[in-house]
Amino acid sequence: MALRWLIYGAYGYSGKLIAHQAKKRGYQPILAGRNEDALEPVARHLAFQYKAFSLDSIDEVKKQLEDVDLVINCAGPFSQTAAPLIQACIDTKTHYLDITGEIDVFEYAHSMDKAAREAGIVICPGVGFDVIPTDCIAARLNAQMPEAEHLALGFDSGSRMSRGTAKTSIERLGRGGAARINGQITDVPHAWHSRWIDFGNGEKCAMTIPWGDVSTAYYTTEIPNIEVYIPASPRLVKKMRRMNWFRWVFNWKWVQAKLKKKLESQPAGPEEKERKNNPTYVWGEITDGKGNKKSMRVKVKNGYSLTAEGAVELAIHTLSQKQSGGFYTPSRLYGAKLLDQFTIQ
Repeated sequence: MALRWLIYGAYGYSGKLIAHQAKKRGYQPILAGRNEDALEPVARHLAFQYKAFSLDSIDEVKKQLEDVDLVINCAGPFSQTAAPLIQACIDTKTHYLDITGEIDVFEYAHSMDKAAREAGIVICPGVGFDVIPTDCIAARLNAQMPEAEHLALGFDSGSRMSRGTAKTSIERLGRGGAARINGQITDVPHAWHSRWIDFGNGEKCAMTIPWGDVSTAYYTTEIPNIEVYIPASPRLVKKMRRMNWFRWVFNWKWVQAKLKKKLESQPAGPEEKERKNNPTYVWGEITDGKGNKKSMRVKVKNGYSLTAEGAVELAIHTLSQKQSGGFYTPSRLYGAKLLDQFTIQ
């Protein structure tokens, strides 16, 4: 089977990792992105074909996708790139995957479910660390307690953020946090809830964050109340809660631009040694209306390594297995067994 697939944003930090993982597994995707000067050296190094094009014109994007069966979108912010690529993919009957963690992008992708079903294509955002391991844990916990009403998920890693992830986080600062409450995604204050959690490496203070599972775990489990946690010292929790009084300042464009500019001097993301030395601890807890609880903990590969491997695995799975068209979460597309590929004993 000739697998014709394309990685858009292939010269970004995660895009490069995904391209190298594809090469390692013996595949030859087409590399793509807006900036030919940045794209060409990556393609030449890997001996891959490449296409340089922007997403400004959907008609132009459609032309570029005419001979492509699947796209992995790695170009953030996905709030700007997902919609034009998804629309072009629907029109050209091209499967769409991405590595977003942005709640609004997941919701937009879900809103295109009917169009994807009619086109016979898969739309599956979040095929990286956002949200493969947490989504699979949600699915497994839900199988144990189908009548659950509350789901809490979380993760802990010593790995640094990539520049792209950090920029996306800055864009969310002005809105605060997010949780799913009674079935609806709701904006909540920063550090809305805090609690002590053992993610798998000892109990730590933790706070809620606006993570992608607030969207996706609902479509995986239909559990109406969902929160996501990361470790945060009591001091940081207090700081984040104080920030709620003036968080609107972070909506100002010049403030966002200044914060993002500071990131440009930082490395694109963690080096291979740092990724190997910093696995991720992932935790989930499910509760029913009677107060019964079940929890699960796993240690998985570093989030960026998991993103590279997960994106390639789900691309090949989508291309090689006959899938009904529509919106999917990673565990619904592949099965919760996907988690086992990244688990560290």
